Amino acid sequence: MSKKVVTLGEIMLRLSTPDFKRFVQADTFDVTYGGGEANVSAALCNYGLNGTFVSKVPNNPIGQSAINHLRRYGVDTQFVARGGERLGIYFLETGASMRASQVVYDRAGASIADVDASEFDWDKIFDGADWFHTTGITPALSDKAAALTEAALKAAKAKGITTSIDLNYRKKLWSKEKAQKVMTHLCQWVDVCIGNEEDAETTLGFKPGETDVTKGELHLDGFQDIMKQMVAKFGFKYVASSLRESYSASDNGWSALVYNGSEFYHTKKYNVRIVDRVGSGDSFASGLIYGLVTGMGMGDAAEFGVAASALKHTIPGDLNHATLAEVKDLMKGDGSGRVQR
Repeated sequence: MSKKVVTLGEIMLRLSTPDFKRFVQADTFDVTYGGGEANVSAALCNYGLNGTFVSKVPNNPIGQSAINHLRRYGVDTQFVARGGERLGIYFLETGASMRASQVVYDRAGASIADVDASEFDWDKIFDGADWFHTTGITPALSDKAAALTEAALKAAKAKGITTSIDLNYRKKLWSKEKAQKVMTHLCQWVDVCIGNEEDAETTLGFKPGETDVTKGELHLDGFQDIMKQMVAKFGFKYVASSLRESYSASDNGWSALVYNGSEFYHTKKYNVRIVDRVGSGDSFASGLIYGLVTGMGMGDAAEFGVAASALKHTIPGDLNHATLAEVKDLMKGDGSGRVQR
């Protein structure tokens, strides 16, 4: 019987400019759907697990389209509530070379922000579940969404389910002060914390070391020091961070660091040529969760996560459509990109 992983969060309509065009050039947009926790659910289904997504979408054709998008990849959407005003939208202009990508949000008043914890039966949702995952984006949406996140984490912990959170700070959604207050509170119910050094500073208040991702340089000592502080304060079983070295908007170095309270593991590094980097952090999270929930050791789970997310950089859209076999082949060193016949 496959492992069941429940995720909670917002799914949005994504409108992206085609052919690397700027917003001001675009006459059309490419349409897809995505969101941090939805992306994780879809990837886990792709690897053969039971990915169950919990959210709230409007009771209209756009909300139904978002649900249908996830269903086509095997995601269990039976616990998605219907109601509220609208589905959130985000616009994406994909950068290239020295021009950075840009995201414009249009998500105020989204259904998931006007939500009540009583709309969900957590006993039924968590029946048979092995893992629960959410992100710092969901509690940033509204006080109601933060209360929902807390209720879900408490319910999962009460059932002995492993919990994880991807810190995912979004400065367009809330202030550092509000983020630190809410996320510090929520992390008392978290077993596995995922987030880079910048997220650890903005959402939990830990001071960063020397790393400057904009210079394409990594100083692992800074990451390790923060991870030690995080485990000491919250008692996390694992702290993990993807490590991005931005050489340009088109070329990045990509690896990961994981800590279990006693030892660190730094994965191999991939030099990735980027087709679409949105959702790459979610791909790392889903890969790490897949590894840990299926019994891999910390190092193998981290290698699986970083290989999966390296492949995601080559795939347009929010979701990672890399197969289990492709991820495992890349872990073994087959990154040649040769045609498979």
